[in-house]
Amino acid sequence: MSQQFGRTRWKRFAFILVPSIAAAAATAIGLAQGALAASFFISGKEFKISADSLTGEGFSLYGTVDVTRKRTPVPVVVAGFKSATIQGLCQSVVVPVPVLGPYTLTVTGGRRPTTAKNLFIDMATLEADQANFRRIDIGIAAGSLTVGEVSPGDRDSRFFDPNGFAQQARSATLTDLRLTAVATSAGTFDVPGLKLSLDKGKDECF
Repeated sequence: MSQQFGRTRWKRFAFILVPSIAAAAATAIGLAQGALAASFFISGKEFKISADSLTGEGFSLYGTVDVTRKRTPVPVVVAGFKSATIQGLCQSVVVPVPVLGPYTLTVTGGRRPTTAKNLFIDMATLEADQANFRRIDIGIAAGSLTVGEVSPGDRDSRFFDPNGFAQQARSATLTDLRLTAVATSAGTFDVPGLKLSLDKGKDECF
């Protein structure tokens, strides 16, 4: 079964993941106070990603908590894809430079599509003008994901709630994609025609 969602505001949709994030709150507080150790830390700096389209197989969506080096817990929604093809990739982050002010670091792909395997995006917001899902399951327990996957780092994390809310789909296609993320990881990430630029001022992907 295929389902379509036009002009989907994922930040609002992700609020249904709050219970699974809240289930990790006590652990987050313990880690922030130094009582627990984290396997890795995020910078905490948000960056933006946009794409003309993202088509993925083995889609998953679940909530968890990332942690900065300062032991600050950061609730996130994780979108996972066993494989993904991205058209018109753009990634940007604004970097404050002492004395000189803000600079924008931008990475873009060329005309050929970017491809990824085992892609996971830890995000705060996501918007798409059109979202299409095939064989979607909404409300599945995160520990029961089979079509979509949980990042190995998340599955072993104290923050992962196997009984928490999640969803999965055989495939997902998102068009005119715009998201704000704090981390991404992938088994492979191939970007034909890669271009990196550092420009003065704020000139983000969207």
